[in-house]
Amino acid sequence: MRLATLDNDTPDGALVLVSADGARMVEVGAGAPNLLALMADWTAGQPALGDAAARLDAGEGTATGTLRAPMPRSWQWLDGSAFDQHGKLMQIAFGLDPIESDRPLMYQGMSDRFYGPNDDIPFPSEDDGIDFEGEFGVIVDAVPMGTSAADAMKHIRLIVQINDWSLRTIAPIEMKTGFGWVQAKPACSIAPIAVTPDELGEDWREGRVCLDLDVEWNGARFGAANGREMAFGFHELVAHAARTRDLVAGTIIGSGTVSSPDYAKVGSSCISERRAIEMIEKGLPETQFMRFGDRVRMAARRTDGTHPFGTIEQTVVQR
Repeated sequence: MRLATLDNDTPDGALVLVSADGARMVEVGAGAPNLLALMADWTAGQPALGDAAARLDAGEGTATGTLRAPMPRSWQWLDGSAFDQHGKLMQIAFGLDPIESDRPLMYQGMSDRFYGPNDDIPFPSEDDGIDFEGEFGVIVDAVPMGTSAADAMKHIRLIVQINDWSLRTIAPIEMKTGFGWVQAKPACSIAPIAVTPDELGEDWREGRVCLDLDVEWNGARFGAANGREMAFGFHELVAHAARTRDLVAGTIIGSGTVSSPDYAKVGSSCISERRAIEMIEKGLPETQFMRFGDRVRMAARRTDGTHPFGTIEQTVVQR
């Protein structure tokens, strides 16, 4: 199934199912009025989803309207850093010592708002080092404390594509305090479509989204790294997060920036990585961070050229 949220001037929007070609949508209705409500009781919402799917298959539906983030707000957003190559390059970019750990890296970020796929993104200053970060994420139902990685797979209900906005000038300052990020990590953006794992078929393997994530900056190709390179699968990230706490239904867990050891060929999913590569190759970074008016476009791509999550396409503006 392909789920989305229609803007209806309410905080959580209206849950809709979207046709495979993206041309039609049907509202799910009272049985699951929004995605947050559906996640709160996934099983209870299945009849409403099934009815909406039947109507969509029968040719019903209206033209797709203005879509927000599939879940415009949630109870919890946990972002990992599951791509080893990204971590190595960021250590170079920020002049940090390697993190010696066999555990997934993860922090808790801002979850009370997620930008929609075509929202303008406001920032107070270009001097803060505005950067995009393309990644994938999952939305889980209620996960009990102590859930194993094997059991965590059945709690992954939906998969999403995320742009985790970052302010790179502020990040190393906050990292050195030993506390979590606040100023360096504003609200994220999410592509319009959340898909069930079966919708991806063979592109969902071992808890990984095995798709190229195409990234363009101001219309120029920037990267197309593949999500299969995760050192930890999403099931392992879920288990890590649930080791000492229950995860509330609707928790979103991110992969961290999609990255590849073959970066010379496939490029990167964030500017800071490119700057680190320039430091390795040339001694100094040359690429500047984003300016007001800059545009970024992200879309995971299947081998047939389709985009299962739709597209994030946004412009950076001054607050």
